[in-house]
Amino acid sequence: MSFGPPPSMYTQSTLVEDDQRKKRRRNRLLGLLAVVLVAAVGTAGLLAAGGDDKTEATNDNAPAASQGRLDVRETVEKQPASTTGKMAVRFSVDDMSPGEEYQMPGMWATDKILAKGINKTLIGLRIGTDAVPGDEKWKLPLDGPICGYTRHVNGENRTAVLFRANDRGGAYCNHVAFFDLDDGSEVWETDFPYSKLGDDTGLATGGDDEDTPSVTLTHGTVVVTWGGGTDAYSMNTGKRLWETTSTGSCQDMGAAGGGALLIRQECYHDDAPLGSLEATTYKARKVDPKTGKVQWTYSAAKGIRDLDIPSAEPPVLAVQAGEIGISEMLSLDAKGKIRAVIRLQNGTYVGECAYDDYLTIDDCPTIAVGDGQVFLRSKESGELVNSNWLIGFDLATGKTTMKFDSGPGSLLYPVRMSGDKLLAVRVTDQHIMPSGLVSLDPKTGKETPYLYFDLPEEADLMTMTDYNDIVVQDGRIFFGVKKAEGPAAGQSKWVYLVLGIESMAVK
Repeated sequence: MSFGPPPSMYTQSTLVEDDQRKKRRRNRLLGLLAVVLVAAVGTAGLLAAGGDDKTEATNDNAPAASQGRLDVRETVEKQPASTTGKMAVRFSVDDMSPGEEYQMPGMWATDKILAKGINKTLIGLRIGTDAVPGDEKWKLPLDGPICGYTRHVNGENRTAVLFRANDRGGAYCNHVAFFDLDDGSEVWETDFPYSKLGDDTGLATGGDDEDTPSVTLTHGTVVVTWGGGTDAYSMNTGKRLWETTSTGSCQDMGAAGGGALLIRQECYHDDAPLGSLEATTYKARKVDPKTGKVQWTYSAAKGIRDLDIPSAEPPVLAVQAGEIGISEMLSLDAKGKIRAVIRLQNGTYVGECAYDDYLTIDDCPTIAVGDGQVFLRSKESGELVNSNWLIGFDLATGKTTMKFDSGPGSLLYPVRMSGDKLLAVRVTDQHIMPSGLVSLDPKTGKETPYLYFDLPEEADLMTMTDYNDIVVQDGRIFFGVKKAEGPAAGQSKWVYLVLGIESMAVK
């Protein structure tokens, strides 16, 4: 299969495939995965002390109380009726060449569909299918490559992406599309301004490089920052609700959504030595999503190299003061003042935010915020039998709360909050034991198994959060690559792009 030269992804040769070949391949792969999962089940029974495979719990996952259709979705997951995992969905290719690679930005799930961005196309895969290109439930072609996305989804299972409208004369990232995940329909689409970096100060003065825009969702509103300002649109109609223009030496560079709206600003200082840490400073502004009015502004200290926003409500900032990685977590109060500083102690504690070509300042896959705490992982023990911890920090005091031990031979990674519980994925070494999705209770320290599974060798690296999306939704866990890469010489020709696991109890 060839994805074709960008921005065209699906060629006719991709869409036409011999039906018998597809059936033989599908049956063979399903059989292989079944063998792997059955093996995992045998081991899972030994691990699930206190986690009986047969439980009274159901798979009826629901949004948090008082959520509306235009709120950002916050699903509370429940323990499945069976902790034994089986394949829920798979999307793979078998004829990429070594050296081929394609961007796959964004992954979202509903109870019926797993959706993925691929170059200039959004696709929806029906849960319960083993799919190759051509088997999609729906496809939504865009007029150019995706250049921005948000992990947020609203109560109607809708979300937004940005794209470059190549087919409209120009290749600027200045179009936003709001679409439905269940049926792939485009609800609305509109363009927004763009600005260019200046030669020296970074202002929108006509330099050669385009500012990177971002998109996020908050109540009833789709928000886009584009360097020179911020535009907000109605989820219902796509009508522009308000717009702001950056003034002075500061630019709007990233938005964090969810329960509130925070805008990150980068400010440039001509009086500082060129290239010095003092030449760029950061601000975080809380903005009313209905009006665009600034409610408070937090100004980070000089010398900060980067600032991300793992949570807009409650407001939690991740700052980089050193050369590598996040060094501190800052908890802010209702007026934007610092409540607590959580120091990561030179890598003793670890949190990551997405660092790639897309400006997603609130996409921090191993930082979870909820129940008055922020949860991080510890660094790995580095021993022959590896291990780590998950640690909670109180947002009011910065002090550690509950610690969860991975145990020898496995590592724990935070995924997201589920009500007042923390969902985490347990990745085991060398397939001696199955991996799993677990629920951790910060109040009692209890760990409850949700799903046990083992991934096929072709999908072994899909648990790495740096290079993959991990989504838990409606009782399932999904792994999806952020970039499709052809196999190296001597490797299997099967390239897994998406793999989902659900409970064996699901019919």
